[in-house]
Amino acid sequence: MAERESQARRVLSPGSRLLFLLTCLFVPLLGVPSPAGRATAARGSARTPYAGISEPSFIAKSEDRLFKHLFQDYQKWVRPVQRLNDTIKIKFGLAISQLVDVDEKNQLMTTNVWLKQEWIDVKLRWKPEDYAGITSIRVPSESIWIPDIVLYDNADGRFEGTATKTVVKYDGTVAWTPPANYKSSCTIDVTFFPFDLQNCSMKFGSWTYDGSQVDIILEDYDVDKRDFFDNGEWEIVTATGSKGKRTDGCCWYPFITYSFVIRRLPLFYTLFLIIPCIGLSFLTVLVFYLPSNEGEKISLCTSVLVSLTVFLLVIEEIIPSSSKVIPLIGEYLVFTMIFVTLSIVITVFAINIHHRSSSTHNAMAPWVRKIFLHKLPKILCMRSHVDRYFAQKEDTSNISGSESSRNTLEAALDSIRYITRHIMKENDVREVVEDWKFIAQVLDRMFLWTFLLASIIGSIGLFIPVIYKWANIIVPVHIGNMHT
Repeated sequence: MAERESQARRVLSPGSRLLFLLTCLFVPLLGVPSPAGRATAARGSARTPYAGISEPSFIAKSEDRLFKHLFQDYQKWVRPVQRLNDTIKIKFGLAISQLVDVDEKNQLMTTNVWLKQEWIDVKLRWKPEDYAGITSIRVPSESIWIPDIVLYDNADGRFEGTATKTVVKYDGTVAWTPPANYKSSCTIDVTFFPFDLQNCSMKFGSWTYDGSQVDIILEDYDVDKRDFFDNGEWEIVTATGSKGKRTDGCCWYPFITYSFVIRRLPLFYTLFLIIPCIGLSFLTVLVFYLPSNEGEKISLCTSVLVSLTVFLLVIEEIIPSSSKVIPLIGEYLVFTMIFVTLSIVITVFAINIHHRSSSTHNAMAPWVRKIFLHKLPKILCMRSHVDRYFAQKEDTSNISGSESSRNTLEAALDSIRYITRHIMKENDVREVVEDWKFIAQVLDRMFLWTFLLASIIGSIGLFIPVIYKWANIIVPVHIGNMHT
């Protein structure tokens, strides 16, 4: 024994001794399992294949296995049905996020919407307990079969929505809600512009599948407006959906139509279009209130006519170029422009009458004198024309006195008669001029009241149809919304 120890000391060098001591110190700290511990670990590893892997990594690997299992033999170009004559039912709904624009000129409605679609894909089913409890996965829409539902009445060539991911559940339910920006055709009725209501529709349906292959089911009667962003010019009154179908030969094709009843918010156009137009129409009346000797009557009429023309061009830029419907505001402007044109003609005629005299025109006709100097002033509550001065012939038969005094008086009377005749002649000329001026005033007053009544009736006629339509459409809708 002593010889073996002495041999071991001779064999181990000083470096080997140091390594042996370090090994004896650190092996217990490393926790080398005992044979019993190694047996227990072996049994645990037999129960859990991924015991050495953390939990998130284990779920990720399970999801990888699930994708390999689902898409190993998956064909996205084939309808996912068990039998060829089975029908895939698509639950379809619409959510609107923004009414971007309504282009009256081109008759287009631009919207941002979400297309809510849900169907059963029998090829995408699994048992959650076989894949770490995974109940749903996100799959790109380009990797699976999706229904080819498009917007039929699209106006810009973009018939489909954005390609986003789908949510696939373990029972095969596929939920797909792609966002889309659509420009749809909309027939614009501008009769009551800017107090108009428009009914624009969006029709969705399958592009190739008939109803026996893909059937569309309306998910909700009302359009989802929970995430709607208000538009400053238009307000959505109602937005509802309905299901329809069309028959083409042997097959029928289902479709979903969403009707949007939208109302224009008229405050902007009322302040900057309606009120100025009404003001210009009443400004035309003031032309007849100006005296006929004022040279600004024609200038005022011309300025009003040019302003109305500008407003008419503004309306022409907004409304569509169609001969089927003319807006009431356009008719009102044309009506006012005709009145302004007539006022220019009447003003020119009144100014001509105002400057007439006996030297330029013949004597006034009796019927003109009777109507314009006697009857119309009373009807128009005008003061009667000034009574003329009628001179009386002097009686010289009672003059007494001597012959010389009588001759002197006769000479004086002849001079007085001459002066009187001259004054009376001037008075006659002045009276004729005043008569023509008074007739011009009567014409101005008559057309003042005529144009004032026409402007009032025209303005009321512009708003009564609008008020009537709003009372029959807008009020019941808002009352229904309050009850709901």
